[in-house]
Amino acid sequence: MDDFDAEKAGDDRREETEMRWTRPLLIAGLWLAAPAAQAQLLPAPAAGTLGGGALGGVGQIVPDTLDRLGGIVDQSGLDRLSPARLADRLAAARTARIDALLRQHGDAVELDDRREPARRGIILLTGADAAAIETLRAAGYGLERIEAEGIDMAITRLTVPDGQSLARALRSVRKIAPKAQASADNLYFPSGAAAEGRSATLAGHGSVGRGAAGLIDGGVAAHPALAGAIEQRGFVAGAPRASAHGTAVASLIGGSGRVKGAAPGTPLLVADVYGDDPAGGSSFAIVRALGWMAARGAKVVTISLVGPDNPLLAGAIRLVRDKGVMLVAAVGNDGPAAPPAFPASYPQVIAVTGVDGRGRLLPEAGRAVHVDFAAPGAEMMAADMAGGRDKVRGTSFAAPLVAGRLMAGGSVEALRREAKPGRGKGYGAGILCETCRNMD
Repeated sequence: MDDFDAEKAGDDRREETEMRWTRPLLIAGLWLAAPAAQAQLLPAPAAGTLGGGALGGVGQIVPDTLDRLGGIVDQSGLDRLSPARLADRLAAARTARIDALLRQHGDAVELDDRREPARRGIILLTGADAAAIETLRAAGYGLERIEAEGIDMAITRLTVPDGQSLARALRSVRKIAPKAQASADNLYFPSGAAAEGRSATLAGHGSVGRGAAGLIDGGVAAHPALAGAIEQRGFVAGAPRASAHGTAVASLIGGSGRVKGAAPGTPLLVADVYGDDPAGGSSFAIVRALGWMAARGAKVVTISLVGPDNPLLAGAIRLVRDKGVMLVAAVGNDGPAAPPAFPASYPQVIAVTGVDGRGRLLPEAGRAVHVDFAAPGAEMMAADMAGGRDKVRGTSFAAPLVAGRLMAGGSVEALRREAKPGRGKGYGAGILCETCRNMD
C-alpha cells in the first residue's frame, strides 16, 4: 500500500468512526439540552408525510416536508426563552431536520467533508485543466461537462466511484486538481414555515418578458391573489410542482387583493429547485436557475433558502450580479448563534432579516456576514395552497417584501432612504414595508 492509499484508508476509518459516534451523540446531546424542542419546532407529522403513517411516493414528502422542517411553526413562547435555551432549541431543530433527511433519503443524500448535507456521490468542479480531468477519469470518476445557461460557466459534474464516500472523494479530487474549485452539491432549505397543503394546480398565466421578478424556491400554486403573468420552470426531477413555501413567498412579492404583495401584479419568473427530488434545493439546481434568470432578464431574484458556503454557488452569484440582476436572500431561522447563512452572506446579495409586529428582530432570525434590510416576518398572512391565506413566520417571508419594494422602488439607494431605523443593531439600513402584513 503506497502513502496515498494508506492515507485514504486512514480517512475512511476516521470517517466511519465519526459517523458511528459523533453524529448520534450530537443529536442526543442537543435534544437532551432542549426537551421541548420537538413540540416547539417540529409539530407531529401528518399521516403520509415524513415520519408519519405509511409513506407514499416522494411527491408527498418533498417539498412539503421541507416547508415544515425549514422553519418554526409554533412560535409561542419564543420571546421568553433565554438566548442559550433558544440557541439549543434551534440547533436541535436543524440537527433533526438533517437527520430526518438522511434517514429517509440516505440513497440520495449524504454529508460532505464539512458535515453539511449534499447530493450523494456528486462533486461539482470548475477551473480544472485537461490533465486533471484525464487523471480523474482514470481514477474512476464519471465526468459530465455542462454549460450553465446565461452565465457562461463551464461545470464538470463528477460522479464518485462506487464504495467511496463524498467526504473522502472531495479530499482526493482536491489533491488531483489543486488549481480547480471542487465542491459538494450542497442542499439549501426554506428559511420559514408555510402551512402544508394538498396538491394544487400549478400557476401559469401567459409568458413573462424581461424585467420580471424572479423566485428560486418550490413551485407556485394557482391562486386568486396571483393574477399577474407567471412562468415556471423546473430544475430537478418532478418540477415544477406547486409548494406551500413557494406559493406563500410569491404572494408576498406580487400578490393582489386579500394577499397583497409589495409589488402587486408584478410578473413572476419561478424556478422550482425542489420538485419531487429528495435532494432538491441543491447548489447545482440553484446555479442553473440563476443562469436561467439572467438569460431571461429578471430584474430582482428572491432566494428564501439557506445553507452553507459553496464555491460553485458563490461564482454563479458573482456572474449573475455582473449582468445586473439584483439578488435578495433571507438570513434564515437557525438563530443568531448559528453559522452565517448563505447565499445571504455573499457580498453581492441583499441580506434580509425579519421583525415581528412590534418591530423587534425575530428571536429565531439567523445571521449573515452582513444584513442590509429588515422587513415583517411574523404576525402576517400569505397565500396558501387552497386558494385562501394563512399565517406564516420566518425570514423567508421578509425577503420577498424587500424584493417587491426593489421592483416598485427601483434601487437599493431609494430603499435605504425609505427604511425606518430599527431598535439597535442587526437591522441593516432599517425596516421596510412595515404595513405589508395582510392581517385585515
